Amino acid sequence: MLSLLALHSLAQQRPYYTQYILNNYIINPAVAGIENYWDVKASHRIQWVGLPDAPVTTYISMHGPLRKSDYERTTATSVRPNGSNPRGEAYWRDYTAPDPHHGIGFTMLNDRTGPLNRFAAYGTYAYHLPLSTKTTLSAGFSAGITNMSLDASKLNFGGTQLDPAVAGSGLINTIKPDLSAGLWLYSANYFVGLSVQQIIPQQIAFSDNTVYLENGKLIPHIFFSAGYRLQLGDDFSVLPSALIRYINPLPLGFDVNAKFQYQDLCWLGASYRYQDGFAAMAGINLNRSINIGYSYDLQTSTLNTVSRGTHEIMIGFLLGNRYGDWCPRNLW
Repeated sequence: MLSLLALHSLAQQRPYYTQYILNNYIINPAVAGIENYWDVKASHRIQWVGLPDAPVTTYISMHGPLRKSDYERTTATSVRPNGSNPRGEAYWRDYTAPDPHHGIGFTMLNDRTGPLNRFAAYGTYAYHLPLSTKTTLSAGFSAGITNMSLDASKLNFGGTQLDPAVAGSGLINTIKPDLSAGLWLYSANYFVGLSVQQIIPQQIAFSDNTVYLENGKLIPHIFFSAGYRLQLGDDFSVLPSALIRYINPLPLGFDVNAKFQYQDLCWLGASYRYQDGFAAMAGINLNRSINIGYSYDLQTSTLNTVSRGTHEIMIGFLLGNRYGDWCPRNLW
């Protein structure tokens, strides 16, 4: 068990998300309040289907402006004229940065892998400051708690004598503070983000000092993301983007993505995760209040001999969408 924990401590401790491009807030707290409504996302990810005790991640997040803009306007997506794209070239040509404002958010997450479980809950604050008529910089931080738990009843010692450090312990919990911070620069055509999760390195022990795992600790995760929107005519656009992860002492990891969108109605996407596999995603805006996304990952590593892929589904709700936008204005 100690050997397994040592290996786990050197791997990425935060969950993977294939559809993070649809909810950058789950990666970067500076995104909180970026739109003039409350954005609620619920996601369920079943990783490596067919592999016993594989990771299962579920979260719900919500964020919005501390105070909605009182500026009365009818947006292009509110009108939705027949035969034209409300998210067409004219819309982005007239794009203007939002007014300075505060954003807040909340996230609840549960990530389970075999006998190990991580539950986290944290709140977020962000401030958005226009730098020009089309460009805005936001900064944010999240604070909360992480509960790491080990279900000793699920440990398998191969028929040998039980480890006295955990025998009969049942469910062992350790609660740690959780801090994250980030910056987000965005405009009509691009975004660039930098965030750090698990800012404070912390030791982890599950055995009341009977056995102490020296290398078992929570370590900071650094994420850098960027994307650029390209208009392919008046009805179609494509958003190529990338996410780079740095977790010392692991080598850099990265994802590259492309999201193709038709008007403000539906999208298809593809993703490649370095030395891991490929993914495909699709989604639709059902109306001005509900959207749904689905992704499927196929591993190219040796895991594909025992895994039937990874499924992730996300459902989003736009609450208080005063102007009836069908898709985000500042976070596409």
